[in-house]
Amino acid sequence: MSSASAGSSPLAAYGWDTTLENEFTSHRAAGLIPARVAAVDRGLCDAVAETGPLRASAVPVPVPSPDDPASVAAPCTGDWAAVRPDGPDGRPAVAALLPRRTAIVRSSASRDSRGQVLAANVDTVAIAVSLAARPSLGRVERLLALAWESGALPVVVLTKSDQASGAAEALAETAAAAPGVDVVACSAATGDGVDAVRAVLAGTVVLIGPSGAGKSTLGNALLGAEVLATGAVREQDGKGRHTTVRRELLPLPGGGVLIDTPGLRGIGLVEASEGLERTFADIEELADRCRFGDCAHRTEPGCAVLAAVEDGTLPRRRFDSYRKLLRENEWAASRTDARLRAERRNRWKSVTLEQRRRYKEQGRDR
Repeated sequence: MSSASAGSSPLAAYGWDTTLENEFTSHRAAGLIPARVAAVDRGLCDAVAETGPLRASAVPVPVPSPDDPASVAAPCTGDWAAVRPDGPDGRPAVAALLPRRTAIVRSSASRDSRGQVLAANVDTVAIAVSLAARPSLGRVERLLALAWESGALPVVVLTKSDQASGAAEALAETAAAAPGVDVVACSAATGDGVDAVRAVLAGTVVLIGPSGAGKSTLGNALLGAEVLATGAVREQDGKGRHTTVRRELLPLPGGGVLIDTPGLRGIGLVEASEGLERTFADIEELADRCRFGDCAHRTEPGCAVLAAVEDGTLPRRRFDSYRKLLRENEWAASRTDARLRAERRNRWKSVTLEQRRRYKEQGRDR
């Protein structure tokens, strides 16, 4: 198939285009076929190929990246794969992955320096936030940083508007915590606002958020059918069960594809400096007005950020969230950057020495 006919491929509905076709040239010459990974489960993956759905082995394979052309990774939902139709065990096998245009990465459960890729080649990250309870703005900001860092475009979807007592106020508060991001409210149960949600989604869309946020219910409304399993939310704490147990890619009726994800309990950041800058663009703009270029926004004279906190222009909650996520990001970066690790060690050594000096002065030498 020539690059000119890429648009007529059955994979076009899943996002296949001429750029991907050109990237696939050497793989096609080697007898491999293109496919998009729809779901991964215990070393196997469901994928969609030009000839239809297939199930293939999914062990770590080469996936070139700008930072490391020789890197390898396990296939994940959303990946574009080069599949060998006749693998070693007689079933199709993923032989390589095309470079990921975007990737949503959070810290791994083991908290080591390697991140966990939640979804790849995503265009829109829809952050689901339930209006059945007061939204956690800190969680929204954390998810926004994750989304911006991926390279995709985030939107915030306030779900369950039919259960909200102060939807307008929650919408305004969330919009203030998400500068430059579309924030829309809807009720998937009644259909109110679902068209407004569709209007801000494009390409490959991934739904992320905590359990009980209504992701699967919203997904079914967007899909136009009861495809995704849904569950009730516990009344005593407003938390939901993990009705979605794996990430799954499904075509949307109006074009594009949808990836539903299990609820996220822990959302650790992995070197999300750019994502934080975009999430807190208002604070970054204030920081440009500080007297000193290296202002840490603590006690420095002429700090525009602290001045905004003092006069109420910048909410204290948002500033505290900003500093908390910056500290977390610094820690994540230090695990992979030897220079930052050394700086962190030296800083803690200085703190320890200072504490010992103070103990001696107070007659409490320990």
